[in-house]
Amino acid sequence: MLTAKPVAIVFDTFGTVVDWRRSLIADLTAYGAKRGITGDWVGLVDAWRAAYRPSMDRVRHGELPWTKLDDLHRMSLDHLVVQLGFQGLTADDLVHINLGWHRLKPWPDAIPGLTRLKSRFIIGPLSNGNVSLLLNMAKAACIPWDMIFGSDLFFHFKPDPETYLGVARMLDLSPSQVMLAAAHNDDLAAARACGLMTAFFPRPSEYGPLQARDYVAEMPWDYVAKDIEDLATQLGV
Repeated sequence: MLTAKPVAIVFDTFGTVVDWRRSLIADLTAYGAKRGITGDWVGLVDAWRAAYRPSMDRVRHGELPWTKLDDLHRMSLDHLVVQLGFQGLTADDLVHINLGWHRLKPWPDAIPGLTRLKSRFIIGPLSNGNVSLLLNMAKAACIPWDMIFGSDLFFHFKPDPETYLGVARMLDLSPSQVMLAAAHNDDLAAARACGLMTAFFPRPSEYGPLQARDYVAEMPWDYVAKDIEDLATQLGV
């Protein structure tokens, strides 16, 4: 029996569609060289990403009021540049560095795969990023979204059900007509619990040498692919 096909496919973005780690390391290393700022840019990027989930959990658990991801990133950045001993950073430098998340580059299969999928399905990011971050990223990287589902549309971060169910509500679809595609098993588990279809493909170099999970599908998701182009092939486009 063939697996049903969705009407809309939404994608986790950081790590799934864009290569955040290598993008930020290259971007910030080049910027530091241009500005004559020395520091452990690799260490900053890894520590910054490590602060990502704890910072969102402060919002999810009520410790902070609703705060968009750009502002959480800036709070973490301000702490980390002091902790890691960066010197000579101006206010403009900090703004530019924080906007590095708006300039992330896609994985090689992302644009061709998404372009194929767009010909038959509604596609968009379902990300903890805010709309402006995701829009700027899409414009810079030519990501062909139909719609952008940022966390600030729902005032919730994944894995809160309001995010997954909010997509279906906004598209006038049932949850079963929406599929989440992600390189992260925990994200897919939360989506499945809300009634969404699921698709997994691995990004085994997402965290570089720090990668410790998500090498393989950990559950029988509706689709398991090699990458976004393979997913498009499995979906018949």
